[in-house]
This record gives sequence, structure tokens and C-alpha cells, in this order.
Amino acid sequence: MSIPTTVVSARRGPKPKPGTKENLIKAGMNMLHQMGYSATGIKDIVDVAGVPKGSFYNYFESKEAFAEQIIDTYFEQALPQLKSQLENPERTPLERLQNYFQNRAESFIATQYSQGCLLGNFSLEIADHSEQIRQRISYHFNTWTEQIEKCISEAQLKGEIKSTIPAALLARFVLNSWEGALVRMRADSNEEPLRDFMDIIFVAVLV
Repeated sequence: MSIPTTVVSARRGPKPKPGTKENLIKAGMNMLHQMGYSATGIKDIVDVAGVPKGSFYNYFESKEAFAEQIIDTYFEQALPQLKSQLENPERTPLERLQNYFQNRAESFIATQYSQGCLLGNFSLEIADHSEQIRQRISYHFNTWTEQIEKCISEAQLKGEIKSTIPAALLARFVLNSWEGALVRMRADSNEEPLRDFMDIIFVAVLV
């Protein structure tokens, strides 16, 4: 499955300054993650980025197209760490997976349970209302699931996980459970849902 691309038509006007697009993406990612899609306006984004509003449309034909780019950038930034932890040859497959989610849990605890996962946040807020954004989110969730699946499959081959449930099914369940735990973490504003996730997944599911 390929990521659908957004075609931006050429616009007349002065040549954009170098770094403008990157500034918009950086400002937009922080604001969309903290405030959500609906509460963040284009004017808010350009004000924080320190660029004229017209510059926004040199790169993005709409707020929806901008959100798609934010989703891509968010996951692309996270993917190297995901791969490095789940492919770490110095740890067994199950240890890699447990270490990855433990590190993620600790990062959310350190930030006082705020923000959550941008993919999950967008899924709840706007996936029902934008097919383009829904496809973007689904694509990256599938990529994330595939990385987890590889790790689980290797753990099964090595005998770390005795369960005969297909690795693909286990991977989907693990990631779905993680995203649910993040939603509950934000609702309760405490770490208990993350602890529950770690206890159930690594004590009762991946065994």
C-alpha cells in the first residue's frame, strides 16, 4: 500500500524564504499535538512560525494537506528509534519489544501524561471526517504493526514466546492495546493504564 500524495499547485508570488516549510511543520506539529486539529488555526501556526499567512499556501493547499504532512513527519521522525530498538542485536526479540514499550511509557510519565500519540489523537478527532488523513494514519499504523510483528515472529522462532497465535494478530493486538492505554492514561492523568499494559502484554499475552 502506497501513501497517497498531495499535489500542491504552483502559486504566484515572491520566492519563499529557505526554511519556511520546515518552520511551519515544526510549529504545526507542536501545536496540533498539544491543542488538536480543530483548535489549531492556520493563523495560529503561521504566527508561531513567524511567517506571513500567504507563505503557508506556497507549500500546502489546505489545512487538511498540512495535517497529512505533519502525520508523515511525525512518524518518519519516530521510525528510526522504533527500528533501532526492535532490531537491536544485543537483546533478545522479547527483550527488545519490552524495552521499547517501557521506554515509551517512561517518556509519557515524564511529560505528565500529556499529548499522547499524534496518530491516535488524529484517529479519534478527524479520521472519520477526512479520508485522506484516515489513509495516512492507517498506513503508518500498518508500518508500526509490521515492525512489532517481525519482533514477535522472531521471538516465537527462538522459543521466547510459546503462543501459536499468528504474529500478525498478536502485533495488531499489542499496538491496539497500547493506543487504548494512551487514551485512558490521558483521561485518568496517571500511569496506571501504562502499567496495566506492560503487565498484561508481557505477563499474559506474549508468553
